[in-house]
Amino acid sequence: MTGPTPHYSALALLRARLAGGGFWRPLWTGRLLKQAYDVVVVGAGGHGLATAFHLARDHGLKVAVLEKRLVGYGNVGRNTTIVRSNYLLPENHYFYEDSLRRWETLSKDLNYNVMYSPRGVVDLALSDGDMIGAARRGNAMRLAGIDCEMMDRAALDRFCPELVASRDRRFPIFGALVQHRGGTVRHDAVAWGYARAATALGVDIIEDCEVTGLRTAAGVATGVETVKGYVQANRVLFATAGHTGMIGTMLGVTLPIETHLLQAMVTEPIKPMLNTVLVYVHPGHGETYLLQSDKGGLVMGGYLDGFPSYTREGQWSRMEDVVQGAIAMLPQAAGVKIVRQWAGINDMTMDGSPIIDRLRYDNVFLNAGWCYGGFKTIPASGAACAKLVASGTAPDLIKAYRLSRFETGHMLDERGGGPFPVRL
Repeated sequence: MTGPTPHYSALALLRARLAGGGFWRPLWTGRLLKQAYDVVVVGAGGHGLATAFHLARDHGLKVAVLEKRLVGYGNVGRNTTIVRSNYLLPENHYFYEDSLRRWETLSKDLNYNVMYSPRGVVDLALSDGDMIGAARRGNAMRLAGIDCEMMDRAALDRFCPELVASRDRRFPIFGALVQHRGGTVRHDAVAWGYARAATALGVDIIEDCEVTGLRTAAGVATGVETVKGYVQANRVLFATAGHTGMIGTMLGVTLPIETHLLQAMVTEPIKPMLNTVLVYVHPGHGETYLLQSDKGGLVMGGYLDGFPSYTREGQWSRMEDVVQGAIAMLPQAAGVKIVRQWAGINDMTMDGSPIIDRLRYDNVFLNAGWCYGGFKTIPASGAACAKLVASGTAPDLIKAYRLSRFETGHMLDERGGGPFPVRL
């Protein structure tokens, strides 16, 4: 990633770029891989970069981030950009709320505009049962000091008039649970902002540097093998969303994770018509979440494809279900052309909650299993995981995310994929 010198005109910058560089300067490229580091972070996605940033800023450690391909090439650049903290279970809603509060100040903290937009997240209720579930979730959130508002159909019409909640529908809208501080963040800006800030603190970000193995001695890790040679490290963190099963295989550990695809798509740009994020769980089809980007395109996604895969290929049946939900919410969007589709590869744990813990060795750590919630948790995950790696002790905020919970039965059964995952 490069950035222009601000005082030059746009025309001058264009001419310089066409001429082969000119005023442009690299922000994190060109670093040389050193022989040894305090911490090696494997994976230059949102969680890896955020953890590296906090390891350097908060703990003063010498850090390298090793990336198989490019910064931001994985899930941090392949998501629908939604941030929220409207969870039911205390272990989850406190953690996601910590992240949402950090989103509010992240542009200032990184000195880089990540375009946080608190446009509100509207979880629609399509039955009396959904309204009861929404009230239960909302009450839990308010007791924890987290903002939310229950809206009936009339209040929803005032808040989101483009939805026309009172319109006759096959599945009538009864109301919604609304989190006003929820919204969106520009995903690639998050990767670039963390990479830029981490580099300024002395972190080496090395792209095209695949990690091929872990070297150990006397029961601890001593470093990692890479395509660019051996790198010594006092501690190693794996943050490779979508590829965690491969890390488990490398270390000889069977992890309670499957990798699934999550489809998303965006339409051609249209005039502003939607000022919030809509989430719609429709009987018989699954889930659709819908928002309008700053460029004007309608961004939408839904449930998983339903089978393990690493392909990132589109599935027509899933895309059709998502579009049906979008049209059911906003019939006025019918006829808008879809111009781009993508699939993210999600590490799905058995209970829908992440794993932040040691992995086999005392000085090897894992940040994985984020299911649907990986992007929205980047700021909190980076700070908490850095503290665990630096001190060896997990902060209270992430103690419930230990790997051992799958052996002891202390599950956090909240898949986080829709507005009301826990039914009464």
